[in-house]
Amino acid sequence: MGWQKHYLDKLSRFFQIRNLLLRQALAECLGTLILVMFGCGSVAQLVLSGGSHGMFLTVNFAFGFAATLGILVCGQISGGHLNPAVTFALCLLGRERWRKFPMYFLFQTIGAFFGAAIIFGMYYDALWDHPGSFNVTGPDATAGIFATYPGTHLTLVNGFFDQIIGTAALIVCILAIVDPYNNPIPQGLEAFTVGFVVLVIGLSMGFNSGYAVNPARDLGPRLFTAIAGWGSEVFTASPGWFLVPVFAPFLGTLIGVMIYQLMVGFHMEGEVRDRKESTEQETVRLTNVTSKDNSREAVKERNEC
Repeated sequence: MGWQKHYLDKLSRFFQIRNLLLRQALAECLGTLILVMFGCGSVAQLVLSGGSHGMFLTVNFAFGFAATLGILVCGQISGGHLNPAVTFALCLLGRERWRKFPMYFLFQTIGAFFGAAIIFGMYYDALWDHPGSFNVTGPDATAGIFATYPGTHLTLVNGFFDQIIGTAALIVCILAIVDPYNNPIPQGLEAFTVGFVVLVIGLSMGFNSGYAVNPARDLGPRLFTAIAGWGSEVFTASPGWFLVPVFAPFLGTLIGVMIYQLMVGFHMEGEVRDRKESTEQETVRLTNVTSKDNSREAVKERNEC
């Protein structure tokens, strides 16, 4: 046992990364991989089984719990963002450094790419057995297992609005969860609360296009499908659509941050600031009174002498 511990310790030291940002980015990569792997896996079961092994409800539960598990895996190291829109929001508020944003975005996208690759490998035979194995559009399309595509009723403008609203709702709820001045979530339950938010968004906003509300979650798997057999049509189907889940969430983030701060955040912070200033003033007054009393006592003692 001693020699095993010795070699494991040496192995740990060899692979230990000293750069904090890189460690955090790798954690985000793994967390996002878990999100996409479990989430897209539930969609694969639904599509490839023809509905016998899943339904819309199970997909939403899978994505909600996948978000929870992803945050639990990497949350203590990187914060468990799993979404460039969340990183963007925290950078806007000054809670994260801007240098994290491009790094997190890159590694979250890489994680989503490999999460899709794992599901592709797991269901490879089932894909070939499915009619229209590598169709991007149509009744037998399978590209939607991995990335989001608009419903037949959805216009580009409505889809853009859909992603803005969905992301804004996500950001408002997440800011409430992580706001130290709001009702604090018991430590350790933040991941479960965020997963619940993802579940609710899916159940209420998933009909139009599958509620990506996450640029990395959509872009990574879309890039994978482009090289795995579906081809460039993943970018040209529904012209211009692939840009919507990449750019609209950032606009939704701006709106979500402004809504939360204007309606809740600034007021809560202001109350805490006012209480702190009031306490400081009281402390100053007490200090002045004490010093004056001490001075009077000193004068009185001198006069008595």
